[in-house]
Amino acid sequence: MNMKIAFVGKGGSGKTTLSSLFIRHLTANEAPVVAVDADINQHLGAALGLDETEAAELPAMGAHLPLIKNYLRGTNPRITSAETMIKTTPPGEGSRLLRVTEDNPVYDACARTVELDDGRIRLMATGPFTESDLGVACYHSKVGAVELCLNHLVDGPEEYVVVDMTAGSDSFASGMFTRFDMTFLVAEPTRKGVSVYRQYKEYARDYGVSLKVVGNKVHGQDDIDFLREEVGDDLLITVGASEWVRAMEKGRPSRFELLEADNRLALQALQNAAEDSYAHRDWERYTRQMVHFHLKNAESWGNAKTGADLAAQVDPAFVLSERFAEVSAPQPA
Repeated sequence: MNMKIAFVGKGGSGKTTLSSLFIRHLTANEAPVVAVDADINQHLGAALGLDETEAAELPAMGAHLPLIKNYLRGTNPRITSAETMIKTTPPGEGSRLLRVTEDNPVYDACARTVELDDGRIRLMATGPFTESDLGVACYHSKVGAVELCLNHLVDGPEEYVVVDMTAGSDSFASGMFTRFDMTFLVAEPTRKGVSVYRQYKEYARDYGVSLKVVGNKVHGQDDIDFLREEVGDDLLITVGASEWVRAMEKGRPSRFELLEADNRLALQALQNAAEDSYAHRDWERYTRQMVHFHLKNAESWGNAKTGADLAAQVDPAFVLSERFAEVSAPQPA
């Protein structure tokens, strides 16, 4: 199976911790993984075992946006210059595509290899929202680098892309919420905890988004019953206290194989649910949604910002599909 997975939830719900556990689980199962920290608070690197210095040294994708655009543009005749590319620009004939296990200039600039107990992953990070951004920048402009890469990414068999998304419902400020085969929404058993679920469910309703709820910080049957009443059959698993996670958050993790058995089973349930959704992958719909959000962004702000008719970037005959995962990427000039 080849899957793009998103973890969402309100701030403090534990989505970054669960993202990191899922990434470790996939790596232990020998799956190639590209992990992306797309949250405004950059904590995924630390959750995967990087110290503060290593986490701070992760390159910011937003800082390499010109390079990303130049590479992905390739020889696509519909894109007249990298400057006219925006976060929703879709690929077309001649565009360069990204693959999970290949080497390319985007990974060279924006990804770092992280060694885990059972293997290694590629880790990419949007980059933090810094003090210099206050009042002059929007965090969605930084996340745009992630969206552009996802639009040009084809994942091959048994490969995973796992994205720790920005908290709350902010991901609906763009079309990025449609870029995933499965979205896991992490919710605490509280009214605030399930409020983000309701928002997400409502927004995603018309886009065929596969959504499952992961109940976190669950202390007993009453918490489980509450979540079941609030989210119904969307509740996939619940997770309680973990001594392994507590040690990890103190910077003293034991080997991943020592994670509690019930939590290992919960992570396998996540993987099973992700793989079950594979049967519903629809590349034509995926491409159509990509084009839909691009045209919306072009009309609302993109044309004015770039001085170009961005609707002309759409290649009506192009459908992104898995067949591109088996094709060698064009080499940069």
